[in-house]
Amino acid sequence: MGRIIGALVLGVAGVAILVSLGTWQVQRLAWKEGVLAEIEARIAAAPVAVPEMPDPEADRYLPVAVTGRFADGHVRVLVSQRGLGAGYRIISPFEADTGRRLLVDRGVIRVADEVPAAPPGAVTVTGNLHWPEERDGFTPENDIADNTWFAREVPVLAAHFGTEPVLVIARALTPAEAAVTPLPVSTEGIPNDHLNYAVTWFSLTAVWLGMTLFLLWRIRRRTV
Repeated sequence: MGRIIGALVLGVAGVAILVSLGTWQVQRLAWKEGVLAEIEARIAAAPVAVPEMPDPEADRYLPVAVTGRFADGHVRVLVSQRGLGAGYRIISPFEADTGRRLLVDRGVIRVADEVPAAPPGAVTVTGNLHWPEERDGFTPENDIADNTWFAREVPVLAAHFGTEPVLVIARALTPAEAAVTPLPVSTEGIPNDHLNYAVTWFSLTAVWLGMTLFLLWRIRRRTV
């Protein structure tokens, strides 16, 4: 009898812990979906002027529109697009009509393509402010000599071009730039694995429950 009680206590405790972990992940899933919905609504809102002193946290994803001219120079940032493979994001300095120098992520080209010159004359860039966090311990160092970069580090890019540390990721250019495809801000790269975690915990609950029932059956057979 003691062994049966011990197995029951262990089984119930394990099931309770695993169910609580799965439930917590379901709650986290609802929270994350709410956060993503807020970000998507913010991304799609009507554009405003670039703030005088944008904050990397408070103004992340802020939709903006700015008119001016592209300055000389560009960098190529290696990216991988789902379904399309490798390409380069093209980032150029931009001189706004207000006199400010900003960074503009014009969009993406194929790896094999030559980088096209930026559109001449007055251009209106509509897009979103962003300060991407793309560098980690596995990111290679930028190859400045080959003009191949591996992360959009806004402060580093700003120092390279002598601009403000402000990056506008273009959603559209007016007039449009035919040779570069805009790759606008989205929530696609924001991880949301809580459903997978919840399924994992609830699956482990089922396994734990099955093992407990099997153990009780074995104990009972030995005592009969």
